[in-house]
Amino acid sequence: MRSVGRRSSVDEVISQFNEQLTSGEWKPGERIPTEQELGAELGVSRAVVREAVRALAHLGVLESRQGAGTFVVSAADPTPMLRQVRLAEVRDVFEVQLAYDVQAARLAAVRRDDADVRRLRELLELRDRAEEPDEFGAADADFHCAVVEAARNPLLLEMYRYLLGRLQEGLQTLRSHGDLTEAGPHPHHALLEAIEARDPAAAAEAARAVIQPSLTSLGGVLDGPRVTNQQNKHVPEGDR
Repeated sequence: MRSVGRRSSVDEVISQFNEQLTSGEWKPGERIPTEQELGAELGVSRAVVREAVRALAHLGVLESRQGAGTFVVSAADPTPMLRQVRLAEVRDVFEVQLAYDVQAARLAAVRRDDADVRRLRELLELRDRAEEPDEFGAADADFHCAVVEAARNPLLLEMYRYLLGRLQEGLQTLRSHGDLTEAGPHPHHALLEAIEARDPAAAAEAARAVIQPSLTSLGGVLDGPRVTNQQNKHVPEGDR
């Protein structure tokens, strides 16, 4: 295997493992190298190797045996199934975000002050300008977190901050996956306008409109045929 570097993701390590499996270097029934050996060969931490092994064990490709090591169970390509698992996890995150964001938007419209509105406007401008998936994910998460901060509910904010890392990863996935749809600038600006106008009902509806396109898109990818442009024709072009 070739070194992938310490900044590499678990996905890159899984890709290296998959090459070993499909090439026959790792055969069913054989024990693979230890975490320490794999980490040294790939140039990554043992934690990254452990997460990659755990993901493939979850799919039945590898099996970890206490005191004996990790063994190959199947040489089948796990990539399609891993992609589905990851998208299902993203959908779970957005379903939770929908509940949080609707309530936070409703409260923010009632409790916000002028400083909150200024900060939301600045963060939304950063989101509008973001291009790379990681930059966009961070900017979007910052904007939504600021809405929750304006809601003035410490428990809701604490729970939302716990979700933020997964939310950011989900947005990065949406930006980098060609089959998925995200809400465009218009629903986010409508959310800001409703909060500024102190209209809780409009703010809650705008928050729902921000999240729903992603959930609909994920449902189309995971549960049936891909949602087509014709099926999405009710969504304004600038919002996709």
